[in-house]
Amino acid sequence: MIGGSAYGGQKAICCTSDLAKLGACTEGSVIYRPSQVNPGWPQLFVASFDGSDLIATLPSRTIPITKTGMYNMYFIHCDPSLAGLGIEGKTIWKNPDGYLPGRMAPLKNFFGLMSFAFVVLGIYWFYQYMKSWREVLPLQNCITLVITLGMLEMSLWYFEYAEFNETGVRPKGITFWAVTFGTVKRTAAEVIVLIVSMGYGVVTPTLGGLTSKVVMLGGTFFLATETLELVENLGAVNDLSGKARLFLVYPVAILDAAFVIWIFISLAKTIGKLQARRLLAKLEIYRKFAIALIVSVLVSVAWIGYE
Repeated sequence: MIGGSAYGGQKAICCTSDLAKLGACTEGSVIYRPSQVNPGWPQLFVASFDGSDLIATLPSRTIPITKTGMYNMYFIHCDPSLAGLGIEGKTIWKNPDGYLPGRMAPLKNFFGLMSFAFVVLGIYWFYQYMKSWREVLPLQNCITLVITLGMLEMSLWYFEYAEFNETGVRPKGITFWAVTFGTVKRTAAEVIVLIVSMGYGVVTPTLGGLTSKVVMLGGTFFLATETLELVENLGAVNDLSGKARLFLVYPVAILDAAFVIWIFISLAKTIGKLQARRLLAKLEIYRKFAIALIVSVLVSVAWIGYE
């Protein structure tokens, strides 16, 4: 509905002399056509400079929205003498259910359901944990930590979106801790899968000389992921340009790939050791574990492609 061209060439936002000669618009004005589908749209509001004034003010307005859709606001000037014009002000966008942007609104209910799911999982896990606490392995303590972090992360994200929806401003303190708990949980989960693949607690009681390398990879992954998540969630909604986001995404993607490759190499070695020792019960468990990991990786790759 906005812009036009004289002879089907490059689209212009402002009316040019060629378009003015055709009688399509007034030279120097914004080109727009009334919508046939949505009467009254697009809406145009004008602020004019009087005489030698250096400041023009657009009066505050409230615009009722009655139809679901994507709405954009453009600030346009067509006078060449206004090059370098600066615009200051504030826009407030609100949906019927609160201030959450349309693409973020479903996340509030999602994290509410996830919080409940983690509570149910936590109750079941802690019941089993207490029932067999004399036989608990160090690995199961790590799993308990991951579940606890998951409960905290989902609860914090729910409260973050609830507060954002109520006030229109992201509560940066809650967002920071939600991101941090989530990053710690993700790092711990990746490290647990890696050490299980190495046979820790099943084939070998220690990781030997690999402990420092696992800690180094986990620590680097945590720092890279934390930086990306904080920049994405503490800035304005959809704030990062594509290139800036890629700069932060690449290290996380490379480290994630390093985890996956190391996990499958370790898993192959562990299965080989179990076959050599003829530990058939443990071998069957590790084969199922390998199948579950392969399915997880395929689903992750499909999700990346979808995104």
